[in-house]
Amino acid sequence: MPWYTNFFHGLVQQAWKEAQDEEQTAQEVDFICDLLALQPGQRVLDVFCGYGRHALELARLGCVVTGVDISEEYIAEIQTVAQDEQLPIKGICADFMVAPLEQSYEAAYCFGNSFSFFPYDDMRRFLQKIADQLPVGGKFMADTGMVAESVLPDFQERSWMKIGDLTFLMENEYEVAESRINSHLTYLQNGQTESRTAQHYVYTYAELRRLFREAGLEITETFSALDGSEFVLGDERLLILAEKLPD
Repeated sequence: MPWYTNFFHGLVQQAWKEAQDEEQTAQEVDFICDLLALQPGQRVLDVFCGYGRHALELARLGCVVTGVDISEEYIAEIQTVAQDEQLPIKGICADFMVAPLEQSYEAAYCFGNSFSFFPYDDMRRFLQKIADQLPVGGKFMADTGMVAESVLPDFQERSWMKIGDLTFLMENEYEVAESRINSHLTYLQNGQTESRTAQHYVYTYAELRRLFREAGLEITETFSALDGSEFVLGDERLLILAEKLPD
């Protein structure tokens, strides 16, 4: 069973939501719309949609959105908002790797911190599943802070973060043989403590290019920020735009 199956509940969910900024979300939605050239009525797939901070905004703009996430809490929240506002959005509560997707999409994206969840063979299957949902020329965007060029130059073994009244401790170890970061996470709030373990696989950008290409996706542009800055060694974030190739 993948490590993330029982990870997303409780204080983890709260910490993630409180760490998000509405202005940042609005900027990311604009970026997604621009780079994916989205128009009202187009079908869009949000992979690991979380509580729908991008998906709901895109639905408000008229896109027909399908969001997939493993968290029952998050999908229930999306469905409640969608029903209240009569939005064209469908939430699927499932592991994306086995989620039933019954239609194709003009575009897809994966934002947040989920793009590094998979070892090599699973990453290839993950990208292939996304590619299979797109027409030739369909676009896919990925967002990650876990490429080797970002995380390894300044690898942090231990860090604390304060999010509102919640304190978050992360202790990391890098497993060289697997190119994987094993993270031991502790969340503290008002005397309540929750612990989790997470795994993130580290790829170089060149490895990702090969994986995308194997899945029939050609990377056309990369950025380090929403302002379109070029991605270089040491940048904290990699934004990837790819296009579905002909068979």
